Amino acid sequence: MNIIKSVALAVALTATSLPALAADVTLGELTLSDAWTRATPPNAKAGGGFVTITNKGGDDRLVSAAANVSEKTELHEMAVIDGVMKMRPMADGIAIPAGETVALKPGGLHVMFIGLNAPLKQGETVPVTLTFEKAGPVEVTFSVEKIGAKGMGKGMGHGAGGHGGMKNGMKNGNSGN
Repeated sequence: MNIIKSVALAVALTATSLPALAADVTLGELTLSDAWTRATPPNAKAGGGFVTITNKGGDDRLVSAAANVSEKTELHEMAVIDGVMKMRPMADGIAIPAGETVALKPGGLHVMFIGLNAPLKQGETVPVTLTFEKAGPVEVTFSVEKIGAKGMGKGMGHGAGGHGGMKNGMKNGNSGN
């Protein structure tokens, strides 16, 4: 009997200590998957959020993001401008063309958490409201992966909590294709 209780307790503790895996979220014809962010060092002022958006319907546009973990939450893009990698806000949002998948990922399009209220810690989750021009708002849970992660559970990259791995094959000014 004690063995059964011990096994049950071990399973329960393991399940509650694992990072929460972000579940796919569907909003109309949009499916949002693999939502994640990186853990940040104690004094970091910003962090990036990443998600894959698949559009099985008509053209739409991601127009804003909001989260309580930071003073501001914006949509940004890393792009090569005049031979230099630069980050810029996407004031007009990010196009989500009909029938396509748009990946917000390190070194490209992403959600930017500016003025973090506290460090993002591995294993935690961050609720983020993403608002689309046509589909409307949806809350997505971003899992916090380790510092330097390249993706959900995919290992280490370069640049703690920042925008490492800048090569992304994007064309200048590309807003989502």
